[in-house]
Amino acid sequence: MGKFTERLLENVQPIWEKNHNHPFVQELGNGSLTREKFIHYMKQDYVYLIDYAKLFAAAVTKTRDLETMEKFAQILHETLHFEMELHRQYAAEFGITREELEATKPTPVNLAYTRYMLNVAQNGNLVEIVSCLLPCAWDYWEIGKLLRKQYGDKIEDNPYKKWIETYDSETFGEGAKWLIDLMDKLAEGLPERELATLEEHFQITSKYEYLFWEMNYLEQDWPI
Repeated sequence: MGKFTERLLENVQPIWEKNHNHPFVQELGNGSLTREKFIHYMKQDYVYLIDYAKLFAAAVTKTRDLETMEKFAQILHETLHFEMELHRQYAAEFGITREELEATKPTPVNLAYTRYMLNVAQNGNLVEIVSCLLPCAWDYWEIGKLLRKQYGDKIEDNPYKKWIETYDSETFGEGAKWLIDLMDKLAEGLPERELATLEEHFQITSKYEYLFWEMNYLEQDWPI
């Protein structure tokens, strides 16, 4: 039997292909994405990351060995100070204050996505938390690499160059690879019924990733 993440990757391809080909992602890559759509995304992703970071904190409480605890704490720190700093820099460029970022209310899709993961974090075990964390980290890394490959030299003139460079970076990639390896380690020897639950979490959060791109592209918010 191959690694569990190989199975996850193979079965999630139809969803991830839709993510990679979504007009938000492609227009981000070629630089044609409108300022308004990107601002909507930056605000929503900022408040998303606040809840996403809590998953790493939850993982610390469900981890027994110190080395893994330290790594989760490191990724938590990088999310708060590396990834969220990108959002703060872009916000400053676009005339959005940090207070405005933090006052953003999550849309229905954003709220549903984070609450799904936080519910798993509260009621599930460590490997279930990892199965929810993994799609965002892994697919953003894949998107960063894909856009770099697709648009190459054109990235230099792209207003969203920093975004692509962040998710194509070695720093971000290392965190994603660590989560992939941890998933394989934790899934080893588990019965099929547990693996199926993990795959369900992975598939659902991957679908939420698609809905997140769609929500931001359409600039959706609460209807009332």
